[in-house]
Amino acid sequence: MPTGAGAGAAGGRPQGGAGAPRPLPGLVEAVAALAAGRITARELTERALARIAATQPTVNAFRLVRAEAALAEADAADRALRRGERRPLLGVPLAVKDDTDVCGEPTAFGCAGDFPPKTADAEVVRRLRAAGAIVVGKTNSPELGQWPFTEGPAFGDTRNPWHHAHTPGGSSGGAAAAVAAGLVPAALGSDGAGSVRIPAAWTHLVGIKPQRGRISTWPDPEPFNGITVFGPLARTVADAALLLEAASGNHPADVHRPPPVAVRDAVGRDPGRLRIALSTRWAFTATRKRLDPRVAGALRTVGERLAALGHEVEEADPHYGPVGLAFVPRATAGVRAWTLRCPDPALLDPRTRSAARTGRLLGGPVLRAARAAEGPLRRHVGRIFRRYDVVLTPTTATPPPRVGELARLKDWHTDIRMIAHCPYAWPWNVLGWPAVSVPAALVGPERLPVGVQLLGPAGSEPLLVSLAAQLEADQRWWERWPPGV
Repeated sequence: MPTGAGAGAAGGRPQGGAGAPRPLPGLVEAVAALAAGRITARELTERALARIAATQPTVNAFRLVRAEAALAEADAADRALRRGERRPLLGVPLAVKDDTDVCGEPTAFGCAGDFPPKTADAEVVRRLRAAGAIVVGKTNSPELGQWPFTEGPAFGDTRNPWHHAHTPGGSSGGAAAAVAAGLVPAALGSDGAGSVRIPAAWTHLVGIKPQRGRISTWPDPEPFNGITVFGPLARTVADAALLLEAASGNHPADVHRPPPVAVRDAVGRDPGRLRIALSTRWAFTATRKRLDPRVAGALRTVGERLAALGHEVEEADPHYGPVGLAFVPRATAGVRAWTLRCPDPALLDPRTRSAARTGRLLGGPVLRAARAAEGPLRRHVGRIFRRYDVVLTPTTATPPPRVGELARLKDWHTDIRMIAHCPYAWPWNVLGWPAVSVPAALVGPERLPVGVQLLGPAGSEPLLVSLAAQLEADQRWWERWPPGV
């Protein structure tokens, strides 16, 4: 199937498309149905491909779809299932973001141009395949994952399944849209400044940014100078934990190799009585920001529910210090490194070329100083965990903006608006620590999703997953689907 350019309805409520099959089940449910023989991998993959085709003119979640290859992989999975094989994801169709190498396919990362097909899978894709997953396609991302919207001349506009006039966020916007619209049971995204958590919040999903190094980033030993990690997007905590555990592990050349943790075991486990800091403070950026009252209200409602579940919740803020000075050189130097892979730099967005120039200026001694600041910043921000187990913040400061609202801006104006919408997620990328975004509310007359994030120190994924699952059991957010899906 061709890639989705042009992208759909200008506004209004989503439609599943004429004759579109019903949404796919969640990851855990799909694995159980396949193992029990209630559905075949081919049937599930055909259903995914049909939903993708039906929604591509409107939602436009996919950059490319591997229809023929996916069906062949599904047939192989069915043969394995009939032989009695049982692997964590055997026969389940999944999607990966356009920054992740899939053998035989280009990795364009949202850019225009003729990118060569890759000759090997990324390590994370190799692990997903070893677990039995079928990669049905690669999802849209803004150019080099720079922005919290998923729009660009290379592929068109990706739209929010909850309301097509609004963005699903970014940069893992295509992955989030695919899961929210029921095109796949779960998807793999990447998070360099909130790029899993932001679209999770804006599409009513669970998004996990794991500890740096939890999931291998090879063939990049350390993408974007260590701020970017891979992470799952799913409708439930159990689904996200299953994908995270299947994807986790390291390549020998990875720079970061944290001690392993058991994430799936934490789902359904009582987290105990936790001390939770409810925070609305953001790191200093020298730009104007305002927390939308609807998001603030959703945050406080979640805090009240956590208190009702037995936790000690009180207002307290991390002290972020000069964390922004450690972020910008790493991010812009990462953009510059990626632009050198592009076959035709003239096709890049002017904002990308500007960021690459900044990255060149801030490379060398400035970049080394930014890297050296990480340890002191961890100690400074980490003081909050002497008193509290978890920090609860908004995932974003606003509901999702309308399609085109940020994409039409230029250079610094884009940065100002981007920070105003999304000031809460990026500091945890500098620190390398885990975070989980969960649904919080549907707000306004358009019923747009917003989320909150649970933040922890190094290696705290099991604690965050346990708490998120407890909140999910109370809120039952998986029962709510976008209208028309």
